[in-house]
Amino acid sequence: MRIRPVGAHALLLDCTAPTDLPEAALVEAWRAELWRRRELGDLTAVEIVPAARTVLLDGLPDPSATAQQLSTWAPAVVAATTRDQATLTTVHDDADHGVVVPVRFDGPDLPAVAQHWGVDVAAVRHRLTNTRFRVAFCGFAPGFPYLTGLPAELALPRLDTPRPRVPAGSVALAGPYAGIYPSASPGGWLLVGRTDLVLFDVTAEPPARLGPGTTVRMVAA
Repeated sequence: MRIRPVGAHALLLDCTAPTDLPEAALVEAWRAELWRRRELGDLTAVEIVPAARTVLLDGLPDPSATAQQLSTWAPAVVAATTRDQATLTTVHDDADHGVVVPVRFDGPDLPAVAQHWGVDVAAVRHRLTNTRFRVAFCGFAPGFPYLTGLPAELALPRLDTPRPRVPAGSVALAGPYAGIYPSASPGGWLLVGRTDLVLFDVTAEPPARLGPGTTVRMVAA
């Protein structure tokens, strides 16, 4: 892990340093620990924002002091990451369903995903409904969740030419992630299904239904 200053009141935790642990898992462990420390009052930060390989801490009154704290918390975070890798598998823990997302698996790219994976369409549905997903971070559009949980070897390419309009609720795959479009927008991910679940509502608190750290289970609608 590397700690980099960002402006006068922020730090960026870079989780791309050489390690045997997956970067996404390390980011999630840091997110969970930093949120926990903030709740305990051990950390003062206005924003803790996870991304694919980094975590941003903004609104720090004393970034240099916080950087020292982060260094002392690092061994516990690495230990938590190791434990998480042993328990977060592609098999559901029935005691932790998180948010259940009903999905109609009728996406136009479902056959292409099956071909990439070397299986039939039924096996793709089985894989997706038997994977324990977790929201790694949100981005691209308000409330768009990047879901981890699929094995690295199942990573998929994006479309060569993005679609000009992807309907809201579309369940999609790209790279190592699954995602759900919270609103209609252009998009280049492979569409495997759709859900009627509302993912982003500006009148709700919080507005995003699937925030970082949330576990997600897809079920066939």
